[in-house]
Amino acid sequence: MSIVPHVSVLATPYLDQHCSACAAPAPETGLKRCPKCKAVYYCDKACQNRDWVWHKHECSALQTWAASAPSPDVMIPSDAVRCLGRILWGSQKEGPDSTWAREIRMMQSNRSTVHASSVEDHTYLAHSLVRYLGVRAPAELQPFSLSSAGDLVDLISRFTTNTFTLTSASLSPIGICVAPTVAFANHSCSPNAVIVFPRAQGTPASKEPSLNLVALRDIAPGKEIRISYVDTTLPKDLRQKELTEVYNFTCQCKLCTKPPAVDPRESLWCPKKCGGTCPLPTEEDNLFRCAKCGAGITNVDAVLDAARIGQQALDKATSLQSKDPAKATQLTTNIIPILISTGLTPSSHPLLAMTRLHQELLIASLPTSLSQETLDEVIRTAAKYSAGLQPVLPNGHPIRAIALAELGKLLAVDEPAPHDGPAQAATFPPSGPSRLKLAYESLVRAHEELLVGFGKANGGGHVGRDVRDAIARLEKEIGVWTAGVRNALEDSALAQRAQ
Repeated sequence: MSIVPHVSVLATPYLDQHCSACAAPAPETGLKRCPKCKAVYYCDKACQNRDWVWHKHECSALQTWAASAPSPDVMIPSDAVRCLGRILWGSQKEGPDSTWAREIRMMQSNRSTVHASSVEDHTYLAHSLVRYLGVRAPAELQPFSLSSAGDLVDLISRFTTNTFTLTSASLSPIGICVAPTVAFANHSCSPNAVIVFPRAQGTPASKEPSLNLVALRDIAPGKEIRISYVDTTLPKDLRQKELTEVYNFTCQCKLCTKPPAVDPRESLWCPKKCGGTCPLPTEEDNLFRCAKCGAGITNVDAVLDAARIGQQALDKATSLQSKDPAKATQLTTNIIPILISTGLTPSSHPLLAMTRLHQELLIASLPTSLSQETLDEVIRTAAKYSAGLQPVLPNGHPIRAIALAELGKLLAVDEPAPHDGPAQAATFPPSGPSRLKLAYESLVRAHEELLVGFGKANGGGHVGRDVRDAIARLEKEIGVWTAGVRNALEDSALAQRAQ
């Protein structure tokens, strides 16, 4: 299924990096800025004209907001406020009895049972929206078919419960969107479908951002299509916490009600090193044993302390990722070895999340002039993250496919100082021809999974096409190297015969 969302907006940091109409990344020639509000950007005149149906209201609202902003940090309202504004202007334009407006109203509201932790956020959002629209009180929202403060709360509840993350073709979050049809899909922590924005080749800008609902496996007739509302690499208690607070329900999917004996999201290596794994101990239950040999965990307190410190460090490093990346990198660098030494498996939380964050930080800080040591460290981190995803996500899941693609691309980067030889053969990553071969194999596997997670019909989307081109380049490079070795061997043989 492929549709254009009813409404989509970019998060503030991405307003000058992506088109506000089609969400495409900035071309080499740059984006064109709206000359009036100076807040939104477009690919070209065509995208600007197409978005004018929304932006003609939004433009003046953004200017008014900026004029009364108390500080430079809040010159532009949040993406939630801007998205709600577009929903109301759309409902006003289409009319309260239009299919467009009815579909918005059909989305589920949890107003009567909203979680206590969300009340303050909803209240703040309501006040911000009223200010953004230029009205003095909820009673003045009649032109938007909102007759009371209760109607406004209903709208905000529908919005927070049914909003999807707008992502780039490589799954980086860049904004939010509302698509009522796809919002009918219920949740499962082991979903049979996913939502992606693949940016398929040939799709016109007027059909972007194209939200695709893609099946991860065969779904029998009559079976429900289910997506995940939360990050399924998280352990059960964190998934349930988010589902309760944001979506107001307790998940009863198979993964939650009948979890495996050892969930890879919460697992330790066997203390006797038999190759098996044990469930991660908790404060309530610390008498877990290895599922393979039965050895019991002896360092329970150390494991619990490491997991707690790891979660705190993850939260801190995530908050520092944009503001102070050097400090965030220092945190991940220091904490990851502690988690590994305690025995956490690569798929276990918070080690998996910490590894992913560490990889992002390392890639973002890569210097123009790479050292072999720096490149190898990024590759090792990418390999650990990809390995950690294997037991957690099914074959073809887009997150798993993207991780494999990232690893393959890193392995394919030209080595600053290759160090091939007998001593290097047993270490990771390999060097020279062995490295190229591993890059090729990783990219081929990634392409196979991208065709599943982003859709076979569109070639795995933009990332799938990019990986396919990388595979073709590597085939040529490996072919040239193979031919060179063959020619060298033939020349050597001829020389020996000549002697």
